Amino acid sequence: MPTKRVAFTFDDTPHDPGVFFTPDERTAALVEQLPEQAGFFVVVGDFQQPRGVGGEARIKAYTAGGHVLGSHSYSHPRLADTSVADYLADLDRAAEWFEGREGARPWFRFPFLDEGDDDPAKRAAVRKALARRGLRNAYVTVLTLDWYLDALVAETVRAGRAYDREALRDLYVESLLAPAEFYDQLAVAATGRSPAHVVLLHENDLNTLFIADAARAFREAGWEIVPIDEAYRDPIAELDPEGWCGSGRVSALALDSKKIRPGGLDFEALEPPVLQREFARRVAR
Repeated sequence: MPTKRVAFTFDDTPHDPGVFFTPDERTAALVEQLPEQAGFFVVVGDFQQPRGVGGEARIKAYTAGGHVLGSHSYSHPRLADTSVADYLADLDRAAEWFEGREGARPWFRFPFLDEGDDDPAKRAAVRKALARRGLRNAYVTVLTLDWYLDALVAETVRAGRAYDREALRDLYVESLLAPAEFYDQLAVAATGRSPAHVVLLHENDLNTLFIADAARAFREAGWEIVPIDEAYRDPIAELDPEGWCGSGRVSALALDSKKIRPGGLDFEALEPPVLQREFARRVAR
């Protein structure tokens, strides 16, 4: 039986049109291909932008397909650049959209994963405000560069340059599975157990092309794909780590544990220059 568990989440919904799918096509394809209940984190203010045209219908398609919603703020502010009062006003403005909405969960994902790591007082104030509002931190444990790989292939397609689609698929799958294995090993080293992991993805074309391939690879590697509702019932959901949360909850807990040196908290391949080099070597033609 698999001992490692993982759930998928998608930030920045509604997202821009891509080079492979219209937004409507992308939603339909994701609903068809996602193997388990996923979480979609909505930037509510984007419904007022060109990227959000028709977004309400797409959101309903996700929830009709069994997926769930969380808040990713109204305007995607970075906490480090925003006062606590303005940050909470933005959060509350977004909350109005979720009231009574099918599939809505009381979850908030910090934009940029910026939880106020550089300002303990600000972090504490926002954590208390979330608790007063009945909102839970929609943390992640596995970071990826899906957004950057999506940008690389989009630039390639728009420029009319050739690329190897199978190699792109393989690089994409590796770029999800390898970090998941790394953060799981880090979690076991720091906490003594493998938690239910939460992967950070975005509602983009690259994930739409290959999420089914990634799911297959996870299962072949011994992972169980679980609903996001289940993942957020893991015991680490009850913790408020003091470590650097911008690298995900597992890294923050590892830093708190003092069992892992700071240089061992991040997966080396999660650096854009590394991925760009691999794309040029393996995918570009």
